Amino acid sequence: MKLIKPALLAIALIAIALLGVGLYLQFVREMSPCPLCILQRYAFVAVAFFCLIALALPAAANRAAAALAALSAITGAVIAGWHLWVKAHPAVSCGIDPLETSLNKIFTAKFMPFLFQADGFCTTEYDPILGLSIPQWSLIWFAIFAVVLASLVVRSPLRKN
Repeated sequence: MKLIKPALLAIALIAIALLGVGLYLQFVREMSPCPLCILQRYAFVAVAFFCLIALALPAAANRAAAALAALSAITGAVIAGWHLWVKAHPAVSCGIDPLETSLNKIFTAKFMPFLFQADGFCTTEYDPILGLSIPQWSLIWFAIFAVVLASLVVRSPLRKN
């Protein structure tokens, strides 16, 4: 199927664009990312990374890289779902806790704090974007990525590009 490479490229570009949206919300709209937001950013980076790797690898290895991208999308969806659960139960917090401290000590948070440093609270309510919260949008995009990538892995002959 000739749509495999364009699909992988589209998913990678959308994931990167969503990271850009996150940076816009952080710096222009002054919405501080919480630890769960940062974990979702890592998942978007992983999806984009594995999709780009799948494009660069020989055809025989495409399936493995696309499977890793799908697994990253599923992981991101789980994190976004947990974020929604935390928002629905304000007594539970992921604010200043061991998760935030641990995330902020990772090499990437020190190397690129603008992208990977958590300094917000998960229960902070921001204005919805087109009627949905940020974790709801993340969950939708991760679900779309997971379904498309899983279908590429399961149904498409990735060996024939």
